[in-house]
Amino acid sequence: MIIRILGEGQFRLDDEYLDRLNKIDNELVKHVSNGNSAGFRRDLTRLISTVKEQGEPLDPVEIISSDIIIPSGDLSIEEAKRVFCGEGLIKG
Repeated sequence: MIIRILGEGQFRLDDEYLDRLNKIDNELVKHVSNGNSAGFRRDLTRLISTVKEQGEPLDPVEIISSDIIIPSGDLSIEEAKRVFCGEGLIKG
């Protein structure tokens, strides 16, 4: 799968990591709905780190449609209310 981290580029990540990312995504939804800024910040950093550590960066010249778009690490919890709601970024 192809994942874009806004402001940091695209990464190719094996599908085997989808469950791990989905668990973090679900935690982010909970943090946002509970107003837990510290938990939100921690897990957004963890989501981004997982993609960067496990993924292969794509050449910025390559333009490939992204399967998942992750906001930048400086996203505020107020802005996150529009992104991390319902099922979050990852459906399922």
